[in-house]
Formats: sequence, structure tokens, C-alpha cells
Amino acid sequence: MPIEILMPALSPTMEEGTLAKWLVKEGDTVSSGDLIAEIETDKATMEFEAVDEGVVGKILVAEGTEGVKVNTLIAVLLAEGESASDIAAGAAPAAASAAAAEEAPAAAEKAAAPAAASATPAPAAPAAADGARVFASPLARRIAADKGLDLTAIKGSGPHGRIVKADVEAATAAPKAAAAPAATAAAPAAAAPAGPSADMVTKMYQGRSFEEVKLDGMRKTIAARLTEAKQTIPHFYLRRDIQLDALLKFRGELNKQLEGRGVKLSVNDFIIKAVALALQAVPDANAVWAGDRVLKMKASDVAVAVAIEGGLFTPVLQDADMKSLSALSAEMKDLAKRARDRKLAPHEYQGGSFAISNLGMFGIDNFDAIVNPPHAGILAVGSGVQKPVVGKDGELKVATVMSVTMSVDHRVIDGALGADLLKAIVDNLENPMTMLA
Repeated sequence: MPIEILMPALSPTMEEGTLAKWLVKEGDTVSSGDLIAEIETDKATMEFEAVDEGVVGKILVAEGTEGVKVNTLIAVLLAEGESASDIAAGAAPAAASAAAAEEAPAAAEKAAAPAAASATPAPAAPAAADGARVFASPLARRIAADKGLDLTAIKGSGPHGRIVKADVEAATAAPKAAAAPAATAAAPAAAAPAGPSADMVTKMYQGRSFEEVKLDGMRKTIAARLTEAKQTIPHFYLRRDIQLDALLKFRGELNKQLEGRGVKLSVNDFIIKAVALALQAVPDANAVWAGDRVLKMKASDVAVAVAIEGGLFTPVLQDADMKSLSALSAEMKDLAKRARDRKLAPHEYQGGSFAISNLGMFGIDNFDAIVNPPHAGILAVGSGVQKPVVGKDGELKVATVMSVTMSVDHRVIDGALGADLLKAIVDNLENPMTMLA
């Protein structure tokens, strides 16, 4: 029977995407591994590979379509010996597909199946123990969910081992009582007030000139995540001033020596290294919040906010404590460039235990950043400015001072522990040569 191509989940958090471009057309022959489409997530544009081989029989979602839910039917692939006439008439991007019609034995059931599929979304495609995707028709997945069956334990009789309705109906159903707790857990919690609606806000400005700006996927995700973070994470803030004169002198000397290699270190490179080493010096602070537990990380994986048009990325420099300043500088430049081009892969901007947001280059003296879950903290970095300071022997002098604010998730890091971490960061930056020891 025709093989369904569903909207893929290209990252663990992806719920919907934009089908930016088809790389194939109806009638094209594709093999497993061939690139067939470009999908835009909230963060990047990624290429989508075919899993099966066959001929593209029908494309059901047009290029440029936004808000396509994961597991929506987007195209149909014809296996060997099949033709376009094998595709169920009136196939639509909803889960009401040819597979659902093929599995319904009576004409009445054929008419009812698409309606039921549209009203009840098919469960997400499961994965086998080895990580391979389990292929099953939408109707088979719904029946399996209703019966409490594990699709990874069912052998499919359809093309390429695809699980169809007959396979799940022949399998032994789990006791109905087992499904009761899940139903209870699924009861939605009371929604928090969402503020005035778009219509209400628009009416407030009737008669005034304005332009409506449509939110893209990235802006929607940023709004949702930061609202959730600010509402659910118990933030507290620690502030310190850092004298940069020793670092600026040391940086100048290093850059002269590295000039022949084409390397130019920035202050931000030193900040990344300082944070990475501080997380090793204060290991209890190198942790993330995981719902009902805390995960203490071994390596220092540091995320750095990069501003792009319409939003931001936080690419992660893994094992930053183990890398040289020149290596960190080169990696950060590469990640920042590909972030602005929206060419980062999900694993390059997910993870990390701590983040850095530097607005010093924009002339900002100091600010408070919002913790990006599941991170335990974020360091907000301001610009270095010359200020009068009192030296250790009491004399008044002028120094280059940078103000930083560390926002902390109190569920993971308490006040004294946070103070220890910030002190370690300050010590590293005020004594930069120690970072090379």
C-alpha cells in the first residue's frame, strides 16, 4: 500500500514547523537517505531525508506552509508496482490517510475513518529500543494507544514491516485498569491568566497608526519559553564589579603573539573560559534542574547567547574547560556565524548547564538576564568602563570596571553556593594568567 511521509520531529522540543521547500516533485523516484524537503523549525532550517524508497505519488502540503504539526501527513510514496490510483481519493494533510481508508472493512467505516482521524490526532511515532523509528499507520497507532499496546513489541505485516490495523487488533490488549492513571494524569491543569486578547489590545489603539508584525516560529518559542521561565523558576540575583585592567593587558600581549596565526582573542573568549573553569572549581553549581531531580554535570558545557535577526540562539561550547582560548575563540566565531545564518543543528544549541549573555558591546552597563531552563544560571555581562576605585593600599585610582549580574535558579543553587561560583568567575578574570595554568 502507499507509504505515508509524515512531518518529522527534527528536535526533541519541536511540535510544528514550516515546510520551506520540496526538493522532489510528484513522479520522482527516491531512495532511503535521499533529501526530499527542507523544514524550518523555530531555530533552524534542516534537510529531511526519505526513510523508504519509492515514487512520490502525491504531495499533500505545499511549500511555504507554516504551522504544520509533527506527524501530519505531508506526502505519499508509492512502492514498486503501485500507481497514483492506489492513493485514497480525497487524501488530505490530516491523519485521514489512505492507510486509514484501506484498513476500514466497510464503506461506512471508510467514510468515518477520516473524520475520526481528524478529530483525534494520531499519537507520535514511537521508537524501538535501538532508536529506530517504528512505522505504523495513524489508525494502528490510535488503536494501540486505546488498547494500551506497545507498538515496539508488535511485528508489522504491511509494506516494509509497517504496522497496520490487523496487527494491533490481533495483539493482546493490556488491562483497561492500566490506562486509568494515564487518563487521570492527562487532566489539564487550570490555565493561568494569559492577559488581554489580541482583539482587546487592538481595540485599545483604534484610530492610532500601527503595523501588525506576524510572529514567526522563533518569536513564538522565545515568548513561550521566557514567560514560562520567569513564572516558574525562582530567580535570585548576585552582582559583582570586575576590574579588567590585568585582563586587557594580558589579552593585548597574547594577541600580538597570536597575530601570525590569524587569531584575535576577545574579552568574551576570556569570560567563556572563566565561567567554564569556575564550574569545575565549584562542581555543585555545575548542575541542571530536571523536574524531580538535579543533574550534576561533569564537563563544563557553556551556552552563549547570540543575537540574530528576530531572536537569538544560545549555541553551546562543550568541554569549554578543556579547550584553549584560541580554540574557544575559533569555535565561538563559527557557531555565531552559523547561528546568524540559521544553520545550527539542534545538538549545537541544546544542553549546557550555564549561559552567558554579553551586552557590553552595545554600551549596556548592567542588566538582569532570565535563566534559560534547564540551566541553573546565566551571567549577564555589561560593558567595561573607566571608574574611580580605591586600591588595596587605600589610594584612589582609575580602573576599567565591568559589571556582571548572575541570575540563578534557587532550586539548584543556594545563595552561598552561587556566591562561591561568582567569586571563582571574578578571580579568573582578574587573574587571567591562572586560566592558562
